[in-house]
Amino acid sequence: MKMLEKSIDFLLENAGPVIQYRLRREILRDLAPSDEEKLLERIYQTPYFKLVESYVKPNGYIGSGAHSWGKWRGVIYHPTDLADGEACARLLSNYAVPKTHPMIVNFISAMRDEETLRHEFSYIPPEISRFENRNIALKSGGSLMITIYTMQALLGYGDDDYVKPFRDISLDVFCRLLSLNSLDDITKRHRTKNISYIEADTYFPCSYHLTTLAHTRAWRTPENVKALANALDRLNEIMRDDNQLAVKVGNKYYGPGWAFGRPFTPYTFDDQNTAMYRRPLTEIAMLGIGNRVGVIRESAANVEEALSRDGILRLNFDSAYKKRAYHSIYYPTAYADTRLETDYKRKYAMECDLTFWAVQFLGLVDDGSTLAESVAV
Repeated sequence: MKMLEKSIDFLLENAGPVIQYRLRREILRDLAPSDEEKLLERIYQTPYFKLVESYVKPNGYIGSGAHSWGKWRGVIYHPTDLADGEACARLLSNYAVPKTHPMIVNFISAMRDEETLRHEFSYIPPEISRFENRNIALKSGGSLMITIYTMQALLGYGDDDYVKPFRDISLDVFCRLLSLNSLDDITKRHRTKNISYIEADTYFPCSYHLTTLAHTRAWRTPENVKALANALDRLNEIMRDDNQLAVKVGNKYYGPGWAFGRPFTPYTFDDQNTAMYRRPLTEIAMLGIGNRVGVIRESAANVEEALSRDGILRLNFDSAYKKRAYHSIYYPTAYADTRLETDYKRKYAMECDLTFWAVQFLGLVDDGSTLAESVAV
């Protein structure tokens, strides 16, 4: 923690309420109940929380659909990207809103009531089909229910028995990588379409499997954590940067939920080149594996180097266009990095987001390494 004193001082002086709350609750762990109440009240007054609040329906569901169509045949169902149910769940998770908040409690109840879900996914024909086939492709990342389970894990309910079947699948899809020599071992080539694909019941990890494991604890034993670390290293050994992958469901081919068919990219000082860059690194570190995975060791070393000058993390954008594009990602959609500061026009707002991530990431790596050492002893 001493190495991060400059970073923490910078955040305490400049960050908004979400980062202040998460910094003091998760990292400094010095948050008195009265201070927690005050910071939460400030969070509840932020514009994006208020926007999520405006999307709450009488049945408790929040938003429209989940990873769904925002527009269909000229009708707009998502007035903003945050109007999607998955985006709402991700924002509440990113803001660390307590799982006991009535809005979250009612959201979870709605997601566990079949008739409520059936109603929510009946507004356009593609959503009706998604609901009817919601339990297909849980192992390969191509179904609606994989999103619904992950949303519940994000909101603090992933260790419940309701999510256990998917939690077990999520661990298994990674561990099965240990027996693969390449992606070719499980893919097929379509005779006429220029695509490689896996069958719906093939075990293969995607971002939703990782997110669910990162936000749950019931699966964690020393043996499982070690197996998962080995599997993640195996993934980076055998995957190629040019891999393409689809999931075959019936006679159709779908893109899985950000399937991990390519190696994880370690953190560098340059601007991100993918839609989701820091978030997988964070979620890997959240698994409690410490520095046992190569991409995490390399990323942690790079983050420490980046902070060494003044404790502030920055990105080097190679064009004004890329910087504007980065600034324009306001909402926590399925494939966007976490953003906790609302207004990047405010001085140091972007630096606060990046620096908090650096402190959080290094803290998670350090905590996981300490845990591994204590288990080994």
